[in-house]
Amino acid sequence: MKIAISSIGNKVDSLIDPRFGRAAYFIIINIDKQRKRYKVIKPIKNPNVNVGGGAGISAAELVANENVKAIITGNIGPRAMDVFNELKIEVYKATGTVKQGIEDFIKNRLKKITTPGPMGIGKGFGRGRRLR
Repeated sequence: MKIAISSIGNKVDSLIDPRFGRAAYFIIINIDKQRKRYKVIKPIKNPNVNVGGGAGISAAELVANENVKAIITGNIGPRAMDVFNELKIEVYKATGTVKQGIEDFIKNRLKKITTPGPMGIGKGFGRGRRLR
C-alpha cells in the first residue's frame, strides 16, 4: 500500500509537518502491513509552500498523482479533504517523526481524520480581520 506523509524534511527521521497544504515535503512510502515493513519510495518537495492561495488543493493533487491510498499529516484543510474524499484516499492524524507515523500506521494506532481543520492555518496570506 502506498501512502504519503507530510514532512518538514526529506528523511524518515524528520518531523511530520502539521500543515498538509504547505508542508515542505511529502514522503511517499510503500507499506506492507502483513510483514510490518515499509520502504521509502521518494521524497517530493512541495512547490506549494509559499503560494498565496489554493495550496491545499494543489498539494492534494500532487500526492494523489502518486496513487497513494492514505495520507498521514497533522492537519488538513477542507479543500484538500474534498479532493481526498472524492478519490477515496484516507487521511490520518499523526505527530512526531515520519518513522513514528509509519510505525503507528502499521500498528493501526492512528486516528482517521473525517472532519478537516479550519482553513487559514498557513503563512498569513489570508485577509484576516481588520482592527479599528
